[in-house]
Amino acid sequence: MQRFTIENVRKTFQNGEVKEEILRGINLSLREGEITALVGASGSGKSTLLTIAAGLQPASEGQVLFEGKNMTTMNVEEVREIRARNFGFIFQSSHLVPFLTVEEQLMLMLKVSETKISMRDQKKEMDNILSLVGMKHRKYAYPSTLSGGEKQRVAIARAIIHKPRILFADEPTASLDSNRSREVMNLIRDLTKTLNLTTLMVTHDEEMLTFADCIMRMIDGQVCKSNNRM
Repeated sequence: MQRFTIENVRKTFQNGEVKEEILRGINLSLREGEITALVGASGSGKSTLLTIAAGLQPASEGQVLFEGKNMTTMNVEEVREIRARNFGFIFQSSHLVPFLTVEEQLMLMLKVSETKISMRDQKKEMDNILSLVGMKHRKYAYPSTLSGGEKQRVAIARAIIHKPRILFADEPTASLDSNRSREVMNLIRDLTKTLNLTTLMVTHDEEMLTFADCIMRMIDGQVCKSNNRM
């Protein structure tokens, strides 16, 4: 089932007197339980496309549809609400709060997403998610005591604790060595399947494409090639 659709999205920036077109009519459909990878050189437009899809900046033209709802016609508060409740984010850096424990990082996300469940159920959900990412034994640890791979596992747990529908991953393995990168991508792939997430990942690492169900290559603001795997 198609959960997220991008239709003829364009993005233009004004650079002095010159208009620069970053995205040139992008069409993209994302399916449940699949990882779609956007790959391309720096400046190809892949990160711009991800931020527009996530509602972090508006498109100049076109539509972004989440479960049939047109986000491009919504006001700022409506987009914020969809993003908080339905989207999860993983970045190149884990961006963990240094003075919060692993468990507290997840509690903060539940508060931000306005998840309305009891504290007892929150604790149970946190234990479940930390078990899924293999970090339950570290739930009282602070970020300074975690390895790079452990930090990214916590970041993934934080991204999915509120049970999002869409997972956006922007270069999620760029700060990791090859072994940790494969470990993190295996985890993202397993969670995408297990939780039936719709995952959009930006990467420049060709090796990480082996974990994707669909590969979209971007050149100069256009999708020039797609490759679908069973």
